[in-house]
Order: sequence, then C-alpha cells, then structure tokens
Amino acid sequence: MERIMKAQALRDPTTSMYMQSKKTMEINPNHSIIVKLKEKSDQDKSDKTVKDLIWLLFETSLLTSGFSLDEPNVFANRIHRMIKLGLSIEDVDMEPVEELPPLEETTNSNMDEVD
Repeated sequence: MERIMKAQALRDPTTSMYMQSKKTMEINPNHSIIVKLKEKSDQDKSDKTVKDLIWLLFETSLLTSGFSLDEPNVFANRIHRMIKLGLSIEDVDMEPVEELPPLEETTNSNMDEVD
C-alpha cells in the first residue's frame, strides 16, 4: 500500500506520513556479523566503514523485506565503497584530462550561400 501511495501523482505529502508503515529491525545479538560490528564499533566510534556496514545491513534488510529505498544512489555508493575496501582499492582522484586546443576557424566557407 505504501508503494502505491508513493506512486500517486497528486498525493499530499502530509498524508503520506500517516500511510508509511513503522519499520522494526530485529537483530540477533549473537550473530557473528553483529558481534564483529560491535567489536569494531567499540574500538572506534567514528569509523566510517562501520557506519557504512550498519547502514548496508539496514538497507539490505529493507530490500529483502519488500520495501523500497528512499535514496538508492546512496545505497549504491556504499556498495561501491565496500567493494573498493574489499579489493583494497584506494580512492584516487581521476587524472586531470588534458584540454583540447581551440578549434581553428576558417574564413573560407565551402557552403553555398542562400538568400
């Protein structure tokens, strides 16, 4: 129902708040992923990798439960960062692209002039 209401062209954003279902994520505190995330979080509270992993865990659980993501591009960027981390690829800025020389303008035109 939530997906249908979001798709309505003339929907009122204030009523969509009432139509959204409350999402509850239940976790198993003894699961190996949760235990390892807790350990890493205790070591460094501001670790961006741990935060990304927790968000990925939440967003993948949303997707597997049939919900849609509000910002799929953010999800994709997190996935890409995790892939780079797994492959040990560091974020390196793209090499600057050489600018092309300006075009030379010719004064003689081979085109026929039309009045």
